[in-house]
Amino acid sequence: MEIYRIAENPKGLSEEEIREALFEALEEKSYKKVLILPPDFTRYHSNAGFITNVLYHKLTEAGAEVDILPALGTHEAVSDEQREKMFGDIPKDVFLVHDWRHDVVKIGEVPASYIEEITEGLWKQPVSVEVNKKIMDPSYDLIISPGQVVPHEVIGMSNHAKNIFVGTGGSEMINASHMIGAVYGMERMMGKDHTPVRKIFDYAAEHFLKERPILWVLTVTTAPEGEILTHGLFIGEGRECLTEAVKLAQEKNIDFTEHSVKKCVVYLDPSEFKSTWLGNKAVYRTRMMMDDGGELIILAPGVKRFGEDEECDRLIRKYGYRGRLETLKAFEDPENEDLRENMSAAAHLIHGSSDGRFSITYAVRDITEEEIRGVGYQSADYEEAAKLYDPEKLSYGYNTVNGEEIFYIPNPALGLWISRERF
Repeated sequence: MEIYRIAENPKGLSEEEIREALFEALEEKSYKKVLILPPDFTRYHSNAGFITNVLYHKLTEAGAEVDILPALGTHEAVSDEQREKMFGDIPKDVFLVHDWRHDVVKIGEVPASYIEEITEGLWKQPVSVEVNKKIMDPSYDLIISPGQVVPHEVIGMSNHAKNIFVGTGGSEMINASHMIGAVYGMERMMGKDHTPVRKIFDYAAEHFLKERPILWVLTVTTAPEGEILTHGLFIGEGRECLTEAVKLAQEKNIDFTEHSVKKCVVYLDPSEFKSTWLGNKAVYRTRMMMDDGGELIILAPGVKRFGEDEECDRLIRKYGYRGRLETLKAFEDPENEDLRENMSAAAHLIHGSSDGRFSITYAVRDITEEEIRGVGYQSADYEEAAKLYDPEKLSYGYNTVNGEEIFYIPNPALGLWISRERF
């Protein structure tokens, strides 16, 4: 079963069009117990919150028991405020919390020979495939995985099987996939399908999840003025829905600039971005348009810490965003066992650096200048930076501020920016 809806209206699919497609996907049979795996609040603009709400009410009205397990990965649990804003009136007690360190079961292994082949010999170890125990619970007769397909620094294009193997996965898969992506090179992958990391997830889905009743509900969205525009909805049981969604996301979520950008200003919505772990999408998604010697200024009023949990925060403070070569050197040092045991943190440190090509300035309220500089960034006072680069006055794209051309991005999570010169 494949159900695709592509909007003809530039404002995207209406709520009624989305609702009708979801109802069509559920009409063939009835279900007793359903597990829904939406993204967390960091993917608010995926429109998965609305989709999950529609699915929950439709299924429960038909007599099904429904559990909701947000695909947190290593992120913090969804707060009550976030849950209500994203998912609406769904009762709190149906939400479960994924614990990536303890709530998983191993279901297989991607062999070393296959990984060596797809990474051009850059990675030669097998990868364990772990998922939340609920995924393998036979009492669920339907598992629904909604979420957004958008350029991603680790895999190329996000979602589909990544939502399970990372979003509800275990430490080894999360760590290894992030590190493999970093070693292979994110600029070789961002915005593309069939990358080495995607092939790992495809292999795992084909070999270890084939018997699970999974329905993928994939969106392609933008939010140019903060309003979610759903340009496409792709529903299916196999891989084809992802292939089609990627084509539309490449069209809608990759922006080419005519030339490299000397100065870019990125705003991080404080309701979404509270750590550099998440906020560094401002780095990942813009680096392919940044000019050598340029400056990236990140307006981050809600960023209060570096890592999403205490251990990742400690590792970021200890090793800093020092570039690919220095991070790999630290990773290979036998004395740095803590970094080797947290490969996703090592990968994040690589992703969050410009490798010296351009400067990165974090303008924050709640982290000291000494702490910001301690991890390898330049620091600015948020109020002063926001007065000069006022998010209320800037518009997306090129602006002139005090006679200087800047490129402004109000939300880095929704796209990928590439200079045509560099491309």
